[in-house]
Amino acid sequence: MGRKQAALLGQLSDIDLRLLKVFRAVAEAGGFSAAELELNVGRSTISRHIKDLEVRLGVTLCQRGRGGFSLTDEGRQIYAATLQLLAALDSFRGRVADVHRRMTGHIAIALFDKTATNPAARIGEALRRFDDLAPEVSLDIHIEPINEIERGVMEGRFALGVIPAHRTSPSLDYRHLFYEQMYLYCGHRHPLFGSSAITHDQVRRCKYAGLGYHSPNMEVGNRLGLERDITVNDQEAIVHCLQSGRYLGYLPDHYAQAFVNKGEIRPVSPQEYHYQCDFVAIQRLSPKPSRIVAALWDCLAAAHG
Repeated sequence: MGRKQAALLGQLSDIDLRLLKVFRAVAEAGGFSAAELELNVGRSTISRHIKDLEVRLGVTLCQRGRGGFSLTDEGRQIYAATLQLLAALDSFRGRVADVHRRMTGHIAIALFDKTATNPAARIGEALRRFDDLAPEVSLDIHIEPINEIERGVMEGRFALGVIPAHRTSPSLDYRHLFYEQMYLYCGHRHPLFGSSAITHDQVRRCKYAGLGYHSPNMEVGNRLGLERDITVNDQEAIVHCLQSGRYLGYLPDHYAQAFVNKGEIRPVSPQEYHYQCDFVAIQRLSPKPSRIVAALWDCLAAAHG
């Protein structure tokens, strides 16, 4: 086949692939005229494409004239090689599409603590849906404070996070998931534990345990004039403070219920000292989330209705 064919094989282009497809159609149709309908182009255009391919390959592919159409020996070899090449390309495209359909890879996500006992939180259901959709994707799940989750998502360390909504960032996308009810609690050894009528002045005089980063907890504490005497970074630390009998602190009702049932803590004037958290999923706006991250984002939304 000579140097011209070697040059073609060294720099196979989209144009070459298109010419080979025309040649395959002509060979299978048995002539230029018969291939017109298949290719939806005129006979003169087909003839020009075949000539261009013969020039690029450096061989004569077919005989055409009064005696009819036929492939040359070289033409039959090129036709067989063309079938192999185009089949290999189809197989490659299929495998690439298969990879995208299966979705493989690894992502890390971060959740705010103590959401598992909230009946409104259906993160487990979202993970089940995601595993059905992308069983070959592996996950790392981190439990972090709000500020660490936001920073990690912005920096790309976490693909997405689930946090209580507070201030917003123009670099993040937000999607509502569920609500959480918060109440102020005291421990069974606290002076307010047995009190039935509690004034705001009494509450303000008590020591208070609160979260030390910007959050709904911090905003509510500041609004009520509750200055932190102990600063914590998760809900479990607040329980320890309550159990000391020296501090008040806000907890989610679902998480606190087990300690209430054991008589270890109780809500303080629940009709007054309560607030609701709106939990949201967050992800970066730029760069655009991958297909895997988008799938998990949608699974979270679908699981929470």
